Amino acid sequence: MTTILSDKADFTRHMVRCLIGRCQNPVRGIDGMKLIQLMAGVMVETVLLFDESDRGLESLYARLADMLACEPQGGALAERVLPAPYLIDRDTEHGRALARRLFEEWPYCTHEFMDLSLFTVQQMVVAMEEDGQPRAEVFRLLIECTNRCLAYEIAAQELCDIVIDRKIGAEGWSLCESISGLSAVAGRCLALSRHGHNLPEDLDKVAYVMTAEAVRLGIPAGTDWRFGLAANDLPTSAPYELIAALEPVCRDFFALIGLNGMVDQAVACAKASGRMLALISGGERPEVEPVIAKPLAMAAMSDTYKTVCREYAVRA
Repeated sequence: MTTILSDKADFTRHMVRCLIGRCQNPVRGIDGMKLIQLMAGVMVETVLLFDESDRGLESLYARLADMLACEPQGGALAERVLPAPYLIDRDTEHGRALARRLFEEWPYCTHEFMDLSLFTVQQMVVAMEEDGQPRAEVFRLLIECTNRCLAYEIAAQELCDIVIDRKIGAEGWSLCESISGLSAVAGRCLALSRHGHNLPEDLDKVAYVMTAEAVRLGIPAGTDWRFGLAANDLPTSAPYELIAALEPVCRDFFALIGLNGMVDQAVACAKASGRMLALISGGERPEVEPVIAKPLAMAAMSDTYKTVCREYAVRA
């Protein structure tokens, strides 16, 4: 990657090129929603450089409103105006990775990095308005994606802490049970969100959230995630004891942070499971070998999802 020069204008141009390059479609041009999600990831990663990230984000919104000379569009969002939660997680994580990479080359202080990042976001929003997207609407979508990105990050970290402190520390769960429990709750949330309609592609996308998080944190990518999984025509069984013990705790936490969508909750649990996998199976001397932990997590999510869907079908 080209080294960023110390000139701040060069940094801004470089950041714009990186953002545009990641959402350029050779046929349709720039994917506006993907650009919004990338900017949301940049904002979250920038605010995570400071303490009290949730309050810092509100401050960023206020500053951005002043810079844009407008408030975000009010009222309820139209149905399906936002991408699916697993897509928001994927694309905002790409934005976060971009911000981390740029910050490594930034020669000034953290506050100046935030200022230039915010200026870049403002310029991109104005450019999108020139292409026909109302400024207030883009601002609102940016806030919605940014809030979800931060919520997934906070939830992943807090759920891991809950499992470590309450389940492993206080109740004696094994490391494998902690991974399976989080994965199973993710599978159950997804199945409930679909009212029992078995859509394998949705399961694959939520499973990707888990695998991507684990790989980002050092777990070997490989192809052994599905090693030993039951075939589609074989009976599956959800780890209901683990679910019964962990799901109420997760629900309480989601209510506390206002993460109410079932697919949002599935994504948060999958992300937490991937993070626990990295904690337990990462490094040169893992406590549980990745070849064991990876298919264990995948099986818990997949089997729970299929079991809940099957139970819905039986009751129908």
